Amino acid sequence: MGPVAHHDSRSHPGQGCCGPRHRRCLLKGCEQWFQPRSPQARYCSGACRVAARRWRRWRAGQKWRKTELGRQCRRQQSCRYRERVRQRREAGQAVVEESADEPREGQRPADVLKKSPCSRPGCYELFEPSRRSPGQRFCSCLCRKALRRVLQREAIWGTRRKGGPRSRCRIPP
Repeated sequence: MGPVAHHDSRSHPGQGCCGPRHRRCLLKGCEQWFQPRSPQARYCSGACRVAARRWRRWRAGQKWRKTELGRQCRRQQSCRYRERVRQRREAGQAVVEESADEPREGQRPADVLKKSPCSRPGCYELFEPSRRSPGQRFCSCLCRKALRRVLQREAIWGTRRKGGPRSRCRIPP
């Protein structure tokens, strides 16, 4: 009895003989096509993963500084800094005088507080949500589509792994 003609040697249903399909790197600025090693890979290289991790830390800091507790912590940090400067001045060290019209260290422009960071990894653009859509999460439609594509692919992969309906690569009994 020979091998079944319809059966092929795939490790997972929905996965081709060469692994998952080629896809674009999610990191803004890279967006290279790559062959992922795992079905849920979002980034093409270790450098892109590190850059995405750095972006997540930056975005978390942006969100934290918008909260009342974050602003309070930042004010206390600024007070401690000014106290250190005062102590250095009293000790006789030369301190560069800052003019009144220059922004001081740690002081953010008022309009930055109203702006929100984009939700796409690697996108450092701050944008002001429109009145029409105050829950806006992305700076542009390209960023929105890139993340939507990834989330839809991962949702489809999740239903396949759970034994949900499969749209392709069905192995007949």
